[in-house]
Amino acid sequence: MPPFPSLTALDGLLDDLGVGEARRRQLSMVRGELQRALARDALPVGARRSLQRLLEETSLAPYVRLAESGVLRHRRLGGGFPPTSEPTNAIRRTCLDLLREALGLPALHLGGGEVALQPAPEAATLAALYRQLDQYLGGSMSPAQTRLTAVLAVELDTGARSGELVAQRITHLEEGNTAVYVERRPQGGPVEGEGEWLETSPLTRAALERWLPIRADLVQRAHGTSRLWVSLWMNHDGILDADGNTVIRPAGMPLEENGLITSYRVGRLRYEGLRPLLPLKLEQLRRAVDAERERTGA
Repeated sequence: MPPFPSLTALDGLLDDLGVGEARRRQLSMVRGELQRALARDALPVGARRSLQRLLEETSLAPYVRLAESGVLRHRRLGGGFPPTSEPTNAIRRTCLDLLREALGLPALHLGGGEVALQPAPEAATLAALYRQLDQYLGGSMSPAQTRLTAVLAVELDTGARSGELVAQRITHLEEGNTAVYVERRPQGGPVEGEGEWLETSPLTRAALERWLPIRADLVQRAHGTSRLWVSLWMNHDGILDADGNTVIRPAGMPLEENGLITSYRVGRLRYEGLRPLLPLKLEQLRRAVDAERERTGA
């Protein structure tokens, strides 16, 4: 089936948007949902032919209802298509207003408002987390715990976003791991971020010293990558081909953002002492680190 003219025009609009990688992924989600809504004949006929008609309220209101119900998901979750979460709903509405504004249309603010930020840990909790990670380094650790310890140590030094962490490479480490480079990619900001080198703490240097040999062994078996954070086990890319199969990725491949976030969530529950110190989301930890760096002028 040939693409709808409105989606062809939408692709052109997306190509011209100067947004960061995280926002581009969110916009791609919306684009896919719109395509599935059009394929279901769920939107006005005019929305197939015109991008402006596609982004009118008469088209977006039914699209949002369908998307929030979960029926426009591209794959099943737990055997079904559950409703999407409120954070996802808020992201969807933000993306729609961004697209409308790019087309010269006013924002609609369809349903709901912004999701309130979850509380971030206080300085005392960050200090306790530092001590807990240092304690881990004094004993034996699994590869997964070693990687998470190194990720958290780098996070405490840099306040990097998850997308900024997975973009880091071996070349982003100074000799002796005395500094680490972070390319800042704020959500909604330009595609090309601003980079900075940050001095690492003794904790981070020790954590990287434990992680890098494990990484080197994994990468050698996967035929090489310069990414700093890599996968520990075989996995798949989550995209089905025409036969319903997925591409299997060996261990040692670049760790994707979803994999990093999953390892954070699992590690928070798995490793002794982390649950009371780590917030539910890595983003909350990042905001706490940012606040502390601003307070201390670091």
